[in-house]
Amino acid sequence: MTSPFPHRSRAVSALLILIAFVMALCILPAAQAAPNPRYASIVIDTESGAVLHAANADATRYPASLTKMMTLYLLFEALEDDTLSMDSRLPVSQHAAAKPPSKMGVRPGETVKVEDAINILVVKSANDVAAVVAEGLAGSESTFAGQMTDKARALGMTHTIFRNASGLPDDRQVTTARDMAILALRLMQDFPSYYPVFAKTEFTWQGRRYTGHNRLLDNYAGTDGLKTGYIRASGFNVATSAVHDGRRLLSVVMGGFTAQSRDAHMSELLDRGFARAESVADGDWIAKADIYGDRLQATPTSDPTPADDPIRDLIAQAKYEHGDARESANNAGAWAVQVGAFSDRTRARRQADQAADFLPADLDGRVAVSSVQGDGGIFRAQLVDLEETQARRGCQQLAREGVDCVVVAMGAGQ
Repeated sequence: MTSPFPHRSRAVSALLILIAFVMALCILPAAQAAPNPRYASIVIDTESGAVLHAANADATRYPASLTKMMTLYLLFEALEDDTLSMDSRLPVSQHAAAKPPSKMGVRPGETVKVEDAINILVVKSANDVAAVVAEGLAGSESTFAGQMTDKARALGMTHTIFRNASGLPDDRQVTTARDMAILALRLMQDFPSYYPVFAKTEFTWQGRRYTGHNRLLDNYAGTDGLKTGYIRASGFNVATSAVHDGRRLLSVVMGGFTAQSRDAHMSELLDRGFARAESVADGDWIAKADIYGDRLQATPTSDPTPADDPIRDLIAQAKYEHGDARESANNAGAWAVQVGAFSDRTRARRQADQAADFLPADLDGRVAVSSVQGDGGIFRAQLVDLEETQARRGCQQLAREGVDCVVVAMGAGQ
């Protein structure tokens, strides 16, 4: 029988097909989504140097405006050695004024006070003022970029190359999440008097109030810096430091699809990082497998902490130079290397014995393999009676041999 409403029938059929198509898309498993090729992240406990999470942390990425952290690092150096003062004025060139947004709109022939330049770079992330700083310190932005790269190497940022002071697109300007974490950590360590500027969310210049892009400063409790960044090639990047109950974590996320999703992911990483760091401090064994389930990446990967970890070395060096608030914990015998936790005492003892066999000769005679301790049916495999430096060296050696380990202070959860 012929429908009296042929056009309506065709319309209904088309609608049903469209609905079926949309429903099919909705029920596709998430795993079939393409992975985010720009994504990378890392979470670090700045007290111990432990890398609590890493995903693509050593993969090449574009820094975007995270680059300005290095521009500021070199500017802080100039202030420290009295090359410049906060009241020094930096001239604006045609080259600097011509930079694309984000910018302040400074004009050739004008000058920018150093104190204002710092606020502008942190809060507004202005590309023209980044070039002003570069030229004021090195004469030209290209020369300054070379100095930035040299400084990166000196700081242990082995995978970073800078080509400009702002982070504007340049295929040759690359970095990694781990390198950006090193830079952020060095800003905190080397310039503690200047670090609070990274917590600013607004400033006033020439009678006008400017607000920043770093919403985490307002939306994640305990955040006190550092920097956001975006170019099309990089996605949305952020380096963040936050403190909860006296414990500071530093995290870098690169490749966010939006600023909002990036910030949500950073918040999740920090939440889980604080929880994980607290578990380690309590002496609980935590496997090195990634527990994060990264939202920005359909197929998350977990990168191991390098045996020769520059971040951990930086923290250890800072403790040596400036003193450790927990100096008493550095006494001989106060530290241990934990190499596993088992429900069977014999297996735990065997694991500890095997780990001891991997240790270098210069630790022989100073490492005791304890009778592993039981706690609710869980037995920890440990190498005990170590100084902190011995424990860290031992764990590094075990990591080279493929043995998972964690350094713990004796008495913490023992």
